[in-house]
Amino acid sequence: MKKQKLKKELGLFGVYSIATGVTLSAGFFLLPGLAAAEVGSGLPLAYLLAGLLITPGLVSMAELATAMPRAGGVYYFLDRSMGPLMGTIGGFGTWIALSLKAAFALIGIGAYLGLLFPEVRIGPISAGFAIAFGVLNILGAKKSTTFQSVMVVGLLMLLAWFTGVGLTQIEPANFTGMFGPDPGSLVSTAGLVVVSYMGLTQVASVAEEIRNPERNIPLGMFLAFATAMIVYTVGTGVMVGVVSADVLAHGGAQGGADLTPVATVANALVGPWGRNLMIAAAVLAFMSVANAGILAASRYPLAMSRDHVLPRFFSRIQGEGAPIYAIYATVGLIVVFVLLFDASRIAKLAGAFQLLMFGLSCLAVIVMRESRIESYDPRFRSPFYPWLHILGVLAPFWLIVEMGILPSLFTGGLITFGAVWYNYYARKRVDREGAIFHVFERLGRQRDTGLDRELRQIMKEKGLRDADPFEEVVTMASIIDAPAGTGFRKVIWEASAHLAEACDASAKELAEDFLQGTIVGMTPVSHGVALPHLRRPDLESARMVLVRCPGGMHMDVDLAEGREGQSEPVQAVFFLMSPLGDPGQHLRILAQIAGHVDREDFMEAWLSASNHQELKEAILRDDRLLTLTLEPGTPSATLIGQALKDILLPEGTLIALVRRGPEVIIPRGATVLESGDRLTIIGEPAGLEALGGRFKPQSPEIL
Repeated sequence: MKKQKLKKELGLFGVYSIATGVTLSAGFFLLPGLAAAEVGSGLPLAYLLAGLLITPGLVSMAELATAMPRAGGVYYFLDRSMGPLMGTIGGFGTWIALSLKAAFALIGIGAYLGLLFPEVRIGPISAGFAIAFGVLNILGAKKSTTFQSVMVVGLLMLLAWFTGVGLTQIEPANFTGMFGPDPGSLVSTAGLVVVSYMGLTQVASVAEEIRNPERNIPLGMFLAFATAMIVYTVGTGVMVGVVSADVLAHGGAQGGADLTPVATVANALVGPWGRNLMIAAAVLAFMSVANAGILAASRYPLAMSRDHVLPRFFSRIQGEGAPIYAIYATVGLIVVFVLLFDASRIAKLAGAFQLLMFGLSCLAVIVMRESRIESYDPRFRSPFYPWLHILGVLAPFWLIVEMGILPSLFTGGLITFGAVWYNYYARKRVDREGAIFHVFERLGRQRDTGLDRELRQIMKEKGLRDADPFEEVVTMASIIDAPAGTGFRKVIWEASAHLAEACDASAKELAEDFLQGTIVGMTPVSHGVALPHLRRPDLESARMVLVRCPGGMHMDVDLAEGREGQSEPVQAVFFLMSPLGDPGQHLRILAQIAGHVDREDFMEAWLSASNHQELKEAILRDDRLLTLTLEPGTPSATLIGQALKDILLPEGTLIALVRRGPEVIIPRGATVLESGDRLTIIGEPAGLEALGGRFKPQSPEIL
């Protein structure tokens, strides 16, 4: 069955809304009372410490998500780094933990609604909300996230009012002893409230549905982290400063912790109408985390099903691009939890397992980097490697132990369940290893080549980065038109002669390197296109030679043992040579070419090109290319007679080629344009659109 893809519908604000909405819920509206019972007026310090302790895991998640933007988040990262056993453990554990967190949020709605409707039954109401949010998620991530964004905007406005008013009525005496709590209690309380920050990484679960993931994932996560740190530290400071830690710790039902602390503080600030306003904010927050929790949690069975760890029907995508069976299963789990369990206690246990996932994510970064797979190409690289990551591996285990015996046992139980499921169900269905085998290869043991292929496919889908000089490399490329019957070896020699001018190597040396790469299988061949490539330390920038052979050529080389010969004639060959120091850029350029030549209309445009300029235009990105012919009586006529240095072009655009009759001119500043010239302009889409509006003839309106 062909793997179905999720739609890329989420932008930066969608990422921010998911992360923020899931984060600012129980951690702010419910947990402060429980935390104050343990740490007193040191409550803001506990939230601050918890945020600092999850920072290594957060930056590691951001790095992994930009390298591998796939549904499944932690499961996918652990599976591809440390193998399917660890992936299965992480997948099951995180799916259950996120479902529990969503269930806890739904019960939180009942706690606040109970202030207005004391007779309301929490269980059925929570189950009804779970089903409603499940239906919303089936409508697709875009509709779900639009609703999420509305809730988050409303929530942030209400929280801004709460903190703004509260800061004016703080009693400094309430902070007496703030820096005097026992360090052990501060650490254990940080372990309790660390679940407040877990939502920051849930966007990794929906990374496959995010546009421009290399930018939007880390930026959205860090913006949400900054928001959460400010809200938690300032907001809990307001709570302690207005009503005191003792009221938070003992002002609830029967003298227990206050489970509606925000409403209590708002009532003290402005009276009943303030309390009702914050009840609305709490309901918004809990609805937000439940909605985003279902969205994120349902991507785990989807990803595990794709890898045959769960039955295949979980990966079916229907309707508006939603994994409906994965959503059904997730909502079913949540309904069971809200009807049968004390979700507030289990949510703390779920937080313990999430801490373990933070630690393993740091370990995954270490494994991926030490594997030295060139196709592991994250846009964002977490800083202070490896010391920050080692700290990130050790700190979560310390926190889990400080949280008590029950969280430790729960975490161990989920690990055991995942291991048993893998050994008895998934092992015989999965033929894949992780990046750790590439680390083993450095020790003389086997590696997993399938992972490298998968990462290269991800690079093709992500596309080029803004700084990659793809257009410049293509427009400056040399061109060889090879007649039918030309041997591949001869083409290698001719291309090497062109490329030798850019480095210190001889044409013979380059030809031997290209030939050897082809023999051992380093030259991709597909759809009548071959991509010989190599990297050299004596090269400053990438260089390319384009070869067209309309009659087709056979690659007349003796292939290494075990490799099959070429079955189709090659009509296009792209020789790429890049600097040794930037393997990621080299692979991204290769991936861009491979993705372009896979298009159905490529070969027709390639073979029908009447000159070298059109040949290059056939390989350039459509949104980065504008062609303009200078003709009298058209808007472009204003350019005739002007030198290129005198033409004002939008920032980020460049006239790369000028064709004048049969001749292709490499443009210089002193080049004067003439009537009939055909210009190839490359650059940013916005700049090209502006040029097209100025100089392209406009189609007449049809009345």
